[in-house]
Amino acid sequence: MREFENLNTETKDGVLIVRINRPKVLNALSSDVLAELKTAFEEFEADNELGAALLTGGETSKKPAFAAGADIAEMSGMSAYELRAHSQAGQRAMTAIERCTKPVVAAINGFALGGGLELAMACDMRIASDNALLGQPEINLGIIPGFGGSQRLPRLIGKANALELLLTGDAIDSSRALELGLVQKVVPASDLFDEVLSLCTKLAAKAPLARALILDCVNRGLDANLDDALNLESDLFGIAGSTEDVREGLSAFLDKRKPAYKGK
Repeated sequence: MREFENLNTETKDGVLIVRINRPKVLNALSSDVLAELKTAFEEFEADNELGAALLTGGETSKKPAFAAGADIAEMSGMSAYELRAHSQAGQRAMTAIERCTKPVVAAINGFALGGGLELAMACDMRIASDNALLGQPEINLGIIPGFGGSQRLPRLIGKANALELLLTGDAIDSSRALELGLVQKVVPASDLFDEVLSLCTKLAAKAPLARALILDCVNRGLDANLDDALNLESDLFGIAGSTEDVREGLSAFLDKRKPAYKGK
């Protein structure tokens, strides 16, 4: 993984750890950050040594933040044409994360507002600290979400709940986010990183082809009718059954040993 100006990255036990590193602006998502996120996750996707990714906000000089939102100072000088291009760039970054064939887990520490929540929603799973604050406050600035928030939020928590957040601009705490299903778990802030790293390490050790097929099946199936989605599952089930990994997995189960998957 290359070095980035606005991201800190490291690898551990097959897990890519990505920390947004803009401490003075609560990890706000500038154009440069969005471009670097897209590149980082494209490289993650291509690296066969990595099986999962943890995305979080680095230490800030003020309050803790996953990402406090888009970079408003940067956006304030943009024309309508430039804002549209900025939205598309943000969507490309989110899509690069969402379409990874390996799981990406967001560790949400502190603020995840606007573009920050949109970034978290592009991940496969979200675990929040007990000090997290989540929301889509764009309406308070006379604008709308631009990085996919108006589309991913209702898919995650339902139309009415999503519209409540989008139209009021109110932020919610981690307990309410858990109640709505926006996050899967809430843990003490001091435990957040270790908790998510433990999950990512577990995910990274799973059979790589089956892991990728499950992600593909779920993501494509959600946008299909049930009959087509079930046919997709059967097709991918057959593909999984043709791999060396499935034979290894079945043999290991019968032999009562740990499987050694090769991704073939």
